[in-house]
Amino acid sequence: MLSKKYRFHSRGGVRYVYQKGKTVRGPKMSLVFCENTRGFTRIAVVVSKKVNKTAVGRNRIRRRVYEVVRRNMEHIPLKHDYIFVVFAPDVEKMEYTRLEETIGKLVAESKVCYNRK
Repeated sequence: MLSKKYRFHSRGGVRYVYQKGKTVRGPKMSLVFCENTRGFTRIAVVVSKKVNKTAVGRNRIRRRVYEVVRRNMEHIPLKHDYIFVVFAPDVEKMEYTRLEETIGKLVAESKVCYNRK
């Protein structure tokens, strides 16, 4: 699991990222991101009830995404807030390498979008 330091602690921060951030959409999930002034990266994973009706399934998806992010923190740009929004139910059963590849593509595309300013 990702350290508590790198997670959001209130809905206000998540709301701010949704309002001010940019979005990169992939086939299974999207990434909403924006720069922050905290000096470290914060990450959230959002899984809707439409994706999986049970809390167990939603939490499994959330834990899998957090684990991929935790193992690849050195590739994620610092001083940014990221929200991964999962909208495909097959993320729960997806192979780890494919999930890692999907998340990597989203983060790489976010760097490209961020540098376009």
